[in-house]
Parts: sequence; C-alpha cells; structure tokens
Amino acid sequence: MIRYGPAGIPLSCKGRTLKDGIEDVHNLALTALEIQMVRPKTYPRPPDEDEEVGKTIKELGPESEFVVAISREGEDLIYDPDEIIEETDDLVVMPAGVAACFNDLYALGNMAKRHDVKLSLHTPYYMDLGCDMGSEDEEESILAGQYFDTLRQAGVILNALDGDIVVTNVGLYDDKKRSREQTDENIYNNIAAITDWWHEMGLKPRLGVEVTGQQDVFGSLEQVLDLCDEFEGLVPVLNFPHYQARTKGSLNTATDFVDLINQFVPYSKDGVYASFSNVEFTPDGNEKWLTPLKKGELRFERLAEALADLKPEMTLISSSPLLEHDAVYMRTLTERVLSKKAAKFLKDKKKQELEASDAPAAAE
Repeated sequence: MIRYGPAGIPLSCKGRTLKDGIEDVHNLALTALEIQMVRPKTYPRPPDEDEEVGKTIKELGPESEFVVAISREGEDLIYDPDEIIEETDDLVVMPAGVAACFNDLYALGNMAKRHDVKLSLHTPYYMDLGCDMGSEDEEESILAGQYFDTLRQAGVILNALDGDIVVTNVGLYDDKKRSREQTDENIYNNIAAITDWWHEMGLKPRLGVEVTGQQDVFGSLEQVLDLCDEFEGLVPVLNFPHYQARTKGSLNTATDFVDLINQFVPYSKDGVYASFSNVEFTPDGNEKWLTPLKKGELRFERLAEALADLKPEMTLISSSPLLEHDAVYMRTLTERVLSKKAAKFLKDKKKQELEASDAPAAAE
C-alpha cells in the first residue's frame, strides 16, 4: 500500500490546528500527514502548587499550556508523561506545541487512526548533531544539548500520537569550526546517545535520518545507509528531490527510481518513508529550492511507473510548495499508471487465450 499526504497542514485548510489538518487530509482522500516541528523553543516555569503539583503531564489541561517535560534538580530532563510533578520541579513548556496540551495528543492520535491518516513528524531543518555536547566551547555544548532535546521532544510527542516516524537531518560541515572527520564522529556519538535513549524510553515511532540536498551537509545516500547499518532501529528516509539535487540529476528513468527504492527496502520493514517534489539545483549538486511537480526535470511519471512495478509499502509525502494539491496529483498519476498496466495485462491475457483457442482449429 502507498500512502500519500502533505508535509504540513494543507494550505487549503481553514483552521491551522492538527485536528483541522487531519480532517482536511481525510476529506482529500489522502492517508498521511507529516507534522512540521518548526518552533520547538521551550521555557521553564514553576508548577502551580494547587493545580499542577501531584499530577502528571498527561493530566494537565490547556490552562497549563503544552508541558513537554519536567526539570528536576540533579536529574536529566524527565520526558515520562506519567511522572508525578513535585513542588520543587520546573515544568518545561513549549508555547508552539502541536496541541493545546500534551493530553490532547492521545485523542488526536485516535482521531487520525479513525480517519486512516498515518502521522509522522519532521524536526526543524536546522538540526545540527555535528556539535559536541562535551565541548569546552560553552556555546557549542549548549547548542548540542538543545538539538538533542528537540529530538527527544519529537519522540515523546509522536509517541503520544501513536505516529509512525520522526524524520530528522543531522547536521552540516563547517570547516571553520572542526574537521569533517570530527563532525562525523560527533554525529555518530550523538546518534548513539539518542537511539539509546529512544530504546530506554520504549518509544514506538521509528527514528529516520533523511538524505539531504547539499554537498556540505551530512546526508549522502552512502552516509545515511552507513549510519543506519551502525544503529539498530535507525531507518533511512528517501527524499527524492534532495537526492536528485545531490547527484546532479541522476533520476531520469523508471529503472533509476526502482534501483534507488530497492536500496531502502531492507531497512524499512514497516514501509519506506519518502518525500517528493520537483527541485532546482546548481551544477555542482546543491539544492536551490523545491518546486511544484509540473515545474522541473524530476518526472513523477517515472516514479509512478516504478511504484506500479514494485508495489512497495511506502508513505510518500508531498514537500512541494503546492502541498496537498501535488499529494493528490501524485496519487492520481500513480493510479493512472496502475490502470494502464492492468488494462495491458488483461489485453495480453485475452490475446493469449484467443491464440490458444485458435491453435486446435488450425491443427485440424
């Protein structure tokens, strides 16, 4: 089965809440929605002694805002939504949370399942796990901790939504700050830490690392697959326009798409997760910007032919500027190719049956 959906709340959606987005995606006959985690800033505040102390994060209502974690002296941030809030704790509040309060996530997840909409979440595109959390440079150490916490927040949020996968980029190369080898080492150390934490928390969503579209950003196909070989449970995310830009336009035929998809299948027992749009890129293989499906050299028709042949388990997210319009267009084009393929199969079968029935008559 192939699921189609937009990267964010549909542009045509009158409301801008996740609830509105799920309903609109369903009404468009789409079956996936990638939540965009664009403003993960948080701030600490003391709990209300009468209304919040003694409760869990799950029990707090909208009047408490979106509380995502508990800060307790001498301990790492507590992301367990069942942890009892103590008087001396601080609550970690996310003003731009994906719902009015954390407890709403469970109802939204159930609603998505009733509408057959599979939820995923994309972390901010400026993530940089090439930073060293143990660095003597205080600024770099703080930044690394913030990126780490953003991934943890994404994990517990999507877990409460009972979603499929958290998608992230992992960082860029900055030769002025550190060597590429040191950046790679930091990325591996940070991914090791986050995957260990992911397993310790028992989070159900997959953690996915995306192929990127810039030469100075970690995320070539080989780098992503090597990273996933190293860490159990880490999965590669196939971003077609990023790959097209990075490889300077290598996706031209249906066979090109088949060969690429087949490299992701062994890592994706729960289905390949992918994004598609058209793309403009520089001659040296750097993405400039994403464009609508009909504007550019990356032909979705060739991907549709590949999908008709492979029939993979896949979630295909439209990252086009036209979002839901192109998500519907992708579904329509794939169905059209499948219909033509089925019609040809039936025509060939009927021809073979006629030839088989005519053979005995010719022999007489």
